[in-house]
Amino acid sequence: MTRTFGQILEDARGEVSESGPEEVSALLERGGGPALIDVREKAEWDEGHIPGAVHIPRSYLEQRVEQVVPDRSRPVVLYCASGIRSVFAGKTLRDMGYGDVTSMSGGFTQWKDQGRPFVVPRALSNEQLRRYSRHALIPEVGESGQLKLLDARVLLVGAGGLGSPAALYLAAAGVGTLGIVDSDVVDESNLQRQVLHTTDRVGTSKVESARVTINALNPDVVVEGYHERLTAANARDIVSRYDLVVDGGDNFDTRYLLNDVAVELGKPNVSASILSFDGQLTTFIPHEGPCYRCIFPEPPPAAMAPSCGQSGVLGVLPGVMGTLQATEVLKLILGIGDPLVGRLLVFDALSMTFTELRLKRDQNCPACGNGASSNATAVA
Repeated sequence: MTRTFGQILEDARGEVSESGPEEVSALLERGGGPALIDVREKAEWDEGHIPGAVHIPRSYLEQRVEQVVPDRSRPVVLYCASGIRSVFAGKTLRDMGYGDVTSMSGGFTQWKDQGRPFVVPRALSNEQLRRYSRHALIPEVGESGQLKLLDARVLLVGAGGLGSPAALYLAAAGVGTLGIVDSDVVDESNLQRQVLHTTDRVGTSKVESARVTINALNPDVVVEGYHERLTAANARDIVSRYDLVVDGGDNFDTRYLLNDVAVELGKPNVSASILSFDGQLTTFIPHEGPCYRCIFPEPPPAAMAPSCGQSGVLGVLPGVMGTLQATEVLKLILGIGDPLVGRLLVFDALSMTFTELRLKRDQNCPACGNGASSNATAVA
């Protein structure tokens, strides 16, 4: 039987409740209100949307709504430009088992005409939309998450084995500003694992070599280089400029110094270490879990902690651990997932196994314990 558009719309309205902007506004003002979903196209969204709305274009609704509203008993309010597409979207949600679905009659046009609040979002450029298209497809990232990445400032301490893959993947992901601290120059022995650098840059500052590689990979990224060691004299000033830090240091003095300054300034610290075939990774968030001194109150004897220069390191190992560091950083910036706070991830390349150890905060820790003061750190 042939059916007209009007008949199909009338059938959908028979299953989906409709409320005007006044009623929807009242619903949104209540605590624990409904999920508000804008089903218009991206160009319409970019011209303005209702505060608190989640954007799921009508063509992606079935595919993405369960990630945004996993609880099918939660009330859902849908809106489009005029209230037609949202009715059909509501019918779809009803078919998917959502029990309380409302379409806003009059749509965003009527909402705006009534002088109700709306926001015009900052948007990615066309070039950025192409570059970060795979991020935009992930509901947990999307365009808004990509903008967070572009606004983020991350400090990498070390442009060596760990810093190289971490910097490459953070730059590729569009983290807008990368600070890099390293006093060393590129050596031939670095090239087996430090993938930021190339043969023609042997003898060049690692900071400048990193800048060249990152700028070639992604011109969106600003590289702020510090061709110097991290010391008690400069650590606070440098670390304070960034949202979080990535510890790729190769000596204990730097690790303790970075830990103490990060705790003092309240900066998350994604820390990894490597040796031979083994890697370790954890994330320190001040006062949410342990810090480096909680786990290692004092440096081990030199004989118990040989360096990579003494014991060697499998070339791919820092690639694994540095990429995991970059993953933790992206999660922290985006506010998604479960970071490795209070957990130590141990990787054995020979057996290809990961082991997770639980870590506890030391209440007597001189850096982050209950009696610690902002000056009671190793950098004082």
